[in-house]
Amino acid sequence: MKFHKKGIAALSIRLALPLTLGISISASAAGNEQPGSDEPAADTDDFTSEVLVSGLNNPFEIIYGPDGWLWVTERDTGEVTKVNPADGSTKTILTIPDVVATPGEQDGLLGMALHPGLLSGKANGHDNNSVYLSYTYDGDPGEALDRRQRIVRYTYDEATETLVEPTELISGLMASDDHNSGRLLYGPDDKLYYTIGDRGNNQDSNACRPNLAQLLPTAEQIAAGDWTAYQGKSLRLNPDGSIPDDNPELNGVVSHIYTYGHRNAQGIVFASNDLLYSSEQGPKSDDELNLLSAGGNYGWPFVAGYKDNSGYVFGDWSAVPGCGTTVPYDAFVIPDVVPQYIESDFNDPAFVQPLRTYYTVPSTHDFSGEACEPSGLFFICYPTIAPSSLDFYALDAIPGWQNSFLMPTLKDGQVYRVELAADGQSVGDSEPLWRTVNRYRDTAIHPDGTTVYVATDIGGLARGTDGDATDQLENPGSILVFHYDGTVGD
Repeated sequence: MKFHKKGIAALSIRLALPLTLGISISASAAGNEQPGSDEPAADTDDFTSEVLVSGLNNPFEIIYGPDGWLWVTERDTGEVTKVNPADGSTKTILTIPDVVATPGEQDGLLGMALHPGLLSGKANGHDNNSVYLSYTYDGDPGEALDRRQRIVRYTYDEATETLVEPTELISGLMASDDHNSGRLLYGPDDKLYYTIGDRGNNQDSNACRPNLAQLLPTAEQIAAGDWTAYQGKSLRLNPDGSIPDDNPELNGVVSHIYTYGHRNAQGIVFASNDLLYSSEQGPKSDDELNLLSAGGNYGWPFVAGYKDNSGYVFGDWSAVPGCGTTVPYDAFVIPDVVPQYIESDFNDPAFVQPLRTYYTVPSTHDFSGEACEPSGLFFICYPTIAPSSLDFYALDAIPGWQNSFLMPTLKDGQVYRVELAADGQSVGDSEPLWRTVNRYRDTAIHPDGTTVYVATDIGGLARGTDGDATDQLENPGSILVFHYDGTVGD
């Protein structure tokens, strides 16, 4: 174990002015009245802000632990680090040597889940000091890189403050340089939940690889431990990695798959109603906030957002002979030789619509006309926000916030607060908070409810203060602190 400071605590940060995407968020996004609330909700002006720590190597997961420290996975170095919220000092409690993390890509040490009984001693004869981690490794013993993902359980040794005794729960999951998703969650039903992306297949440098988000496994594949069909899915596992008996039966097979038809679900959380929700990144539009139902099909790649034929057509580049050579990939024009499907072509009784999208645009929308100038980096100006995680605020410490999601975003450098209806079946308006020129990766909430911690990427592109794309981030590799000071309504 090593003890050191990776940055300077309590530095002030600058809040940039909100940006306009040219698309309305909602009426209450500009104000602070929320549906169902009888009091004004706290907004950005009611918080003080500071930098707790900097110099982290792409923090991916951040959890407020039962010991009063922030537990953080660092994607690039394969380290699990604890950060003291009081002064920003850090302790490295694990380094995983075989983590594969490619600079600028989406592999590495990703999700982490803490057993809810961590540091509470033994219960029912079992040691609850379990910490679950997911990371990318090389599945090829030769020179070729074969990215694979595994989920491993560690035991936290309180005496040495280290993670020890790794036990592999599942390995050989398909991984990629893109869209790994990688969020890990310990549910109230004592099951592990995990999101796997579509590997970025059928777009950009991976355009010629088939997108398998709709593929369901055979019984023979499951028996052989062949997890190829797990791409673009959410998984539900027993804590030992086995398949729960009550998982949904899909196409006659019970597997680890809980839901399917996902693109890149980087957020997953249970609300206080014990319902499961996720946030998902869309292609050029239609980021999604979803209620996950066992066996549900969320439509990707045939549907992005609502099934409304708005702003999206699925072009199956992988089905074209000569893809990438005689038929080069084009992000804006789908040639006739590429099979195309409009959203209304998709029919599945298991299809589940999102609770809401960010944002749905008309089918006439010209994405190529939205290049950020002068950079020419198109995707930053698409009508999306790139939600990167999802947390749930169940407390009443901040006025008007109880029963809300907190959803950080990569492109905006904002956290969106989204009110959840009492029945859990719909959401209210979205309120963007704490705008800075950063890529917000994950959030954690202090147990007293007054403070939100936000982890930032070490690099990448975001919207600058002028709305153009920039790679000059204000607080790379940091944890920012936003503290409610009780001034709402003054």
